[in-house]
Amino acid sequence: MGTGGRWVMTTPTDLLRLTQWLSPAFPVSGYAYSHGLETAMAEGRVRDVESVRAWIAAVLRFGAGPLDVWAIRSVMAGDAPEGVADVLRARAGSAERWEEMRAQGAAFGAATAATGFAPVADLPLPVILGLRARGMAPEVVAALYLQAFASQLVSAAVRFVPLGQHEGQAVLSDLHPVIEAVAAQDAPTPPGTSAVAAELDAMAHETLQPRIFRT
Repeated sequence: MGTGGRWVMTTPTDLLRLTQWLSPAFPVSGYAYSHGLETAMAEGRVRDVESVRAWIAAVLRFGAGPLDVWAIRSVMAGDAPEGVADVLRARAGSAERWEEMRAQGAAFGAATAATGFAPVADLPLPVILGLRARGMAPEVVAALYLQAFASQLVSAAVRFVPLGQHEGQAVLSDLHPVIEAVAAQDAPTPPGTSAVAAELDAMAHETLQPRIFRT
């Protein structure tokens, strides 16, 4: 797979690392975050398979998905992690959205440092993943990251809506073409967001009561 004139491969070791890092078992507490989805579910706008699929697909296509992929690819290509992190912080639509990225990134950094990687400064999750994954195939890293992100949101819906486990897995499978398409994007500049409803849901979540998720 080509990137910036170089050819890279994803080895079995790379895949093992990525699937470990992006597994629900990896200690970043991804289960605690809903990205604002809890607001939409609490208000009854997301209440069944179709609306869950549509909400998550919108975030993947038009919201955090493309921006996170840009961040991962930029850092993997050699851009300064701190500069990319500054862009993500500036683009975060609310304090909760930034905390979601920052807290999971800090946990990811600590967990990977415990497995032999060098400790790094506090960086948001897409940025530190890109840093740790340098030398791997960017499209594979981005696709598995988006798969983990979508899985986290599907899991939130399974617990809250509720959806059956089989329905949740069907939603995730339906999202695979979206994940592949977004992961393949190689934007030269940070993309904007047009997932306005999801951003408003994330903002409203700060005052939502009662609530299960941190965001």
